[in-house]
Amino acid sequence: MLSRVGDSTFWIGRYIERAENNSRLLDVNGQMLLDLENRNEETERQFWLPILSTLEDTELFRQLHPEFTAAAVLDYVTFEARNPNSIQSCISFARENARAVRDQISSEMWEKINGLYLYFRDGSAAREFRASSHDFYDKVTYESQLIQGVTDATMTHGEAWRFIRAGKFMERADCTSRILDLKYHILLPSGEQVGGNVDISQWMYVLRSCSAMEAYLKIRRGDVTPWGVAEFLICHDEFPRTIRFCVDRLDETLHQISGTDEGHFSNEPERMSGLLRSQLDYATIDGIFRQGLHEYLDGVQARLIELDVAFHRTYCAY
Repeated sequence: MLSRVGDSTFWIGRYIERAENNSRLLDVNGQMLLDLENRNEETERQFWLPILSTLEDTELFRQLHPEFTAAAVLDYVTFEARNPNSIQSCISFARENARAVRDQISSEMWEKINGLYLYFRDGSAAREFRASSHDFYDKVTYESQLIQGVTDATMTHGEAWRFIRAGKFMERADCTSRILDLKYHILLPSGEQVGGNVDISQWMYVLRSCSAMEAYLKIRRGDVTPWGVAEFLICHDEFPRTIRFCVDRLDETLHQISGTDEGHFSNEPERMSGLLRSQLDYATIDGIFRQGLHEYLDGVQARLIELDVAFHRTYCAY
C-alpha cells in the first residue's frame, strides 16, 4: 500500500473519532451546566474554558474571539472552519481523505462520510443546532458511530482497514485521557470537596462523556467514586473506550500491519506501543493517584503524541 494511502486512511479514523468525541463532550458539558444552581457568567466561564484547555485550542480561540462567552466556545469547537479541531473541520478533513482513497474504502462508507459532510455544508447542521443543540450533537455522535460500524461491516479487513483502526484507537485513547483530565481542570477553581454531592455528580458526567455510565454502574454496582471512575477509564481492559483497551487494540493493530508477533517489535511504533501497553497492564489506581492523576494523564498524552510521530515517520513519510 502506498504511504499516502496509509496516511489518508489513518486520518479518516482519527478525524471521525475526534468529531464524535468533541460532539459528546460539548453535549454532556452543556447538560451539566443546566443542572447547576446559581448560574452566572463566571460559573459558565469555569465550565467552558477547560474545554478549550483540554483540546489545546485556547490560543487560537483568543485570536478569533476577543470576548469569552459560552456561545463563542460552542461555535468555535463546533463550526469554526479556522479551527482544525472543530467538529465541522474534522468531518471535512475526513471526507477529503476518504475522497483521496475512494478505491480503498467501501461505497457504503463513502456515502455515510459524504452525507455527514453535506449535512454541514448545506446549512442543515446550523439550523438543527439553533433549534436544539442536544439533538444536533446526538445526531453527529450517532452518524459518526454509524460510519465506524459501516467501516467494520463493509471493508475488507486488510491494510487500509487496519490503518483506519490504528487512527481510531490512537485518537480514542487520547480523547479519553483528555476527558478524564477535564475533571481535574473543572474542580480546581470551584473548590468542591472530593466526595461531595457536586463532585460525585461531575464524575458521573465524566462517565457520560465517554458513554461509559451504564458499563461502569454494572461493574461497580452504583458506587461512583473519583478513584473508581479513574480506575475504570484508565485500567479496565474490556470496555472499548478505556485507555488500556484502546492501547491494547492499537498495539495489536500495529503488529498486524507489520506482521510481527505480539510481544516483539520490528519498528519504533511497535516498541513504543508495547511499552505503553505494558505500563497500563501493570498500573494500579493507588500508584496513579500517588503520582497525581493530572501528571499521569499528561504522561499518557505525551507518549501517544510520540507514538503518532513515530507512526508517521515509519509508514507515511517515505
